Amino acid sequence: MLEVAQIREHKDAFAKALKKRNIDQAEALLDQVLALDETRRSSQSQLDQVLADSNTFSKEIGNLFKNGEAQKANLLKEKTAGLKEQSKGLQEQLNEASEALQSLLFTIPNIPHDSVPEGNTDEDNEEVFRKGDIPVLHNGAEPHWELAKKYDIIDFELGVKITGAGFPVYKGKGARLQRALISYFLDKNTAAGYTEYQVPHLVNEASGFGTGQLPDKEGQMYHVTEDDLYLIPTAEVPVTNMFRGDMINASELPITCTGYTPCFRREAGSYGAHVRGLNRLHQFDKVEIVRIEHPDNSAAALDGMVDHVKTILDELELPYRILRLCGGDLGFTSHLTYDFEVFSTAQERWLEISSVSNFQTFQANRLKLRIKDKDGKKMLAHTLNGSALALPRVLAGILENCQTPEGIKIPKALVPYCGFEMID
Repeated sequence: MLEVAQIREHKDAFAKALKKRNIDQAEALLDQVLALDETRRSSQSQLDQVLADSNTFSKEIGNLFKNGEAQKANLLKEKTAGLKEQSKGLQEQLNEASEALQSLLFTIPNIPHDSVPEGNTDEDNEEVFRKGDIPVLHNGAEPHWELAKKYDIIDFELGVKITGAGFPVYKGKGARLQRALISYFLDKNTAAGYTEYQVPHLVNEASGFGTGQLPDKEGQMYHVTEDDLYLIPTAEVPVTNMFRGDMINASELPITCTGYTPCFRREAGSYGAHVRGLNRLHQFDKVEIVRIEHPDNSAAALDGMVDHVKTILDELELPYRILRLCGGDLGFTSHLTYDFEVFSTAQERWLEISSVSNFQTFQANRLKLRIKDKDGKKMLAHTLNGSALALPRVLAGILENCQTPEGIKIPKALVPYCGFEMID
């Protein structure tokens, strides 16, 4: 959530930046924010004065009664009653302005970084890095959903029987490879200094609001209505919310976390050939990294996270590229995002396997997550997160790019984790 003080100070720059997100009425929207805040502040100031006057009169009334000046005391009591009515009206006005301001702020996305390119769709994203040779596959090479059936490692039909489309069943070497990837990612992250956490897979409404999934993405989240809990779309939500409402000493930073969870997404409106097999699921596994940083360090931290994901993909020997997302493709809460994509040789297209983002103070403002430096100065923290990594498309990339006429060759880095070199 944007800070009103920052909007007031940088309104023109914010309006210009929001236009990168294709928000045409950005200036009018920010003007509306400032008008509501002015009403809120004016109501608060008037209310404070009325309450102060009321307290002063109450003390005077007590003294007048003690001194036998009942007539003057009763006159002041009438004034106090009028002040109470006035304070009630001002309190209602304050509540209405505050609620309207909060609701409006919840609809405004984060300000894009200066380097974010303009654009409307993923076709306008900017490629900033590419590595790895795209393999030349043998005749008869197949996409991963055919390989899954051929080697009996993923059963999509059985998942439909149990639950529905988008809930695959991994079996045999497919299940072992899935488990190997989870362990490998976690080990890489902990070796890089991230503390591992196991977190709940259900969160309350406050957690959804804290990281920005609510009210923006409630249609994409599974909602357990009876208990008013949400299945998590990513470990980012419970991990970041561990620090909701905290005041962290600057000396404790950075705070670096990693965690594995299943992720649940309704993916409403997703259909077509591009969602076949592992390309788009309702339940999938992901290993996440989250950082809480001082504002001075978050830009360097984002670069470090990008380099970290690079090392993992280098070891997996998969061809990949990195994109800087354009304004129209940037997530609601993000200030700057880099997407990693693996090339699917059998499908002849790029598959997103990680997003690494800096949210700056956007999430922290919603979370009320603050830092206190050594001089006692308080400020909002910066939060960052990234996939390291999402499993379905990584697995799809391994199956498709590493297939041979004899079977699927496992990347060397994973062999110690899964215990086999080939799926055949």
